[in-house]
Amino acid sequence: MTEPVSEPVFFDAVLHPNPPLSARAQLIVLALVAAANFGLGIAFMLDGAWPVMPFMGLDVALLAWAFRTSRKAAQCSEHVTLTPSELRIARWPARGQPSQTALNPYWVRVVLESDVLPARKLTLWSHGKATELGSFLGPDDRASLAEALKAALRSAREYRPF
Repeated sequence: MTEPVSEPVFFDAVLHPNPPLSARAQLIVLALVAAANFGLGIAFMLDGAWPVMPFMGLDVALLAWAFRTSRKAAQCSEHVTLTPSELRIARWPARGQPSQTALNPYWVRVVLESDVLPARKLTLWSHGKATELGSFLGPDDRASLAEALKAALRSAREYRPF
């Protein structure tokens, strides 16, 4: 009995967004903002502008919500694997169900938009369908990912098992 021949992997990367502040750093920033807002709120209250105090508390609550949302959004990831027969993209969003996309590497075209805007997209095109990749990455990371993926696709297309 013969063993199944495993294909070589030309590209294997797990993409994560840049992490937000650590939980401890977020707590320190939140405590400093809360202390400053409380001090300013007391000063306004002593001057007779007591309606300002609830807005100072709302400011701290919104900052805490923003920190929580940022931490939750940073939990997403994408796993890109390229073999001679398949380019697979597995996505784990921060919210929602994980998904997978499988493309034939022979037909995949990597397009990095050439806008002057720093938020240009990295898109994989195959058979008229587009799949965006690394939307949470910075522009430099997206550009280096595009170049590495193009080189890996060239190698996968040229691969001959014999």
